[in-house]
Amino acid sequence: MKKNEITKGLFLTVIAMMMSTILFAQGDKASRPSPPETASGKVGGATITITYSSPAVKGRKIFGELVPYDKVWRAGANEATIFETDKAIKVGGKAVPAGKYSLYMLPTAGEWTIIINSETGQWGIKRGGDTTRDPAKDVATTMVKPGKASEMNERLVYKVTSKGFSMAWDNTEVSVPVK
Repeated sequence: MKKNEITKGLFLTVIAMMMSTILFAQGDKASRPSPPETASGKVGGATITITYSSPAVKGRKIFGELVPYDKVWRAGANEATIFETDKAIKVGGKAVPAGKYSLYMLPTAGEWTIIINSETGQWGIKRGGDTTRDPAKDVATTMVKPGKASEMNERLVYKVTSKGFSMAWDNTEVSVPVK
């Protein structure tokens, strides 16, 4: 009888620990320094949703330093940014079937490469600081010119409009045409 009660008590303790770990993990993302955000909107008949972590400037120089030029960036913080469309679209004239993708960017001083990649669910960077992007899984890439944002954006923000999507952070904005 005592052995049965000990086993039951141990089992309940393990279950309680697992549940508290799951509950803690759910609330953990919202308390990160770069909290999760979502941008969603319609382009033609397609609904596009971008799920990302939104870092802050915090007095730092962003593009060219925190986000180096000539190095692929996860287009946010923490996990790789997710780009999802419920219908086939064209990004910069390149076909992107309905589905869920990772969004990467390759910023340079003059032009940026926007990269839609079929692998999702990975952490945004490896231990050495390079992104987790596998170039063999790129679905579409397009070049865009960065511009000056209409206002300073302390936090990284994405917007989806009828013409495509944009990313603005600090004093920089990049608009990506979608059809």
